[in-house]
Amino acid sequence: MNEISPIKTDPAAKPSPAPAAEPAKIGVLLVNLGTPDAANAPSVRRYLKEFLTDPRVIENQGPLWNMILNGAILPFRPRRKARDYAKIWNREKNESPLKTITRSQSEKLRGSLEPLGPIMVDWAMRYGNPSIRSKLSRLTARGCERILVVPLYPQYCAATTATVVDEVFRMLAGMRHQPAVRIAPTYYQDQVYIEALASSVHAAVSRLDFEPEVILASFHGVPKSYIEKGDPYYAHCAETVRLLRDALKLDEARLMMTFQSRFGREQWLEPATDRTVRELARRGVKSIAVITPGFSADCLETLEEIAVENAQAFRKYGGENFAAIPCLNDSAPGMLVIRQIALRELKGWI
Repeated sequence: MNEISPIKTDPAAKPSPAPAAEPAKIGVLLVNLGTPDAANAPSVRRYLKEFLTDPRVIENQGPLWNMILNGAILPFRPRRKARDYAKIWNREKNESPLKTITRSQSEKLRGSLEPLGPIMVDWAMRYGNPSIRSKLSRLTARGCERILVVPLYPQYCAATTATVVDEVFRMLAGMRHQPAVRIAPTYYQDQVYIEALASSVHAAVSRLDFEPEVILASFHGVPKSYIEKGDPYYAHCAETVRLLRDALKLDEARLMMTFQSRFGREQWLEPATDRTVRELARRGVKSIAVITPGFSADCLETLEEIAVENAQAFRKYGGENFAAIPCLNDSAPGMLVIRQIALRELKGWI
């Protein structure tokens, strides 16, 4: 029987260390609603078509809606909306303020998370460009095996938060090698968010040369039928306002909740911002301020609809002093909110 010779080893030789595993890259994708690529009718038409054909936004996508959309809305509305966009357009960068601010939020978040590891932060729009699909492709191509998606909507609504989730998972459905994905939840009652809102209101009011008799907290409206079907949006808005009243020590008469941007003939959430503004002026209220807690960044609805249209209406019906308080945007309090959300949802990954 043959004996197996023992393997000879060099006692002075040291075992080769195993190659260090490269840390898995983590992606964070901030997502906001969207914007046209230019302040002209063709760009606005493309944007509106994508937005208004989403069944999360307009739930009844039947023949009647298609006739209204293609026969009445898309041929005419884009020209008027393009003029509105032109009023607020960032001409230096040739883009909407929403795009400018969301990019800045992404860059500032990237800077604050860099010391924590190989984290890549990017941004996208649900409608228009840059698309969720393009940015998810970019993150995965650069080696991100785990991706946190942060919809920048404090209050949940199927027409905003859910449609971001829909688009993310449509993208994943076509991928063979899928990354692990987390979706950050809403933050309508987060203490850091409420404190940031309260501090921004205090700071903005202190800079005014008048004392607002009433402050309106204006949220984007949705049809009442969406709430009746189980959407928690109204309850989330109401809770945000309740907590903000407590933080600012204001009662319901001094801090009122309203809803803006009605569209179509269906009954929407009330009270309506524009009607409330006119009614306050008729009642003899001379000074008001408006905050928009449902928007994480200033956009057409805040910079033009509130700061221009509603301001004009208030003065037309007898009001004198009107202030549109900026969104949290990429301010220090605003970035604290976004960073807090990201760190909370990245636990276990970093």
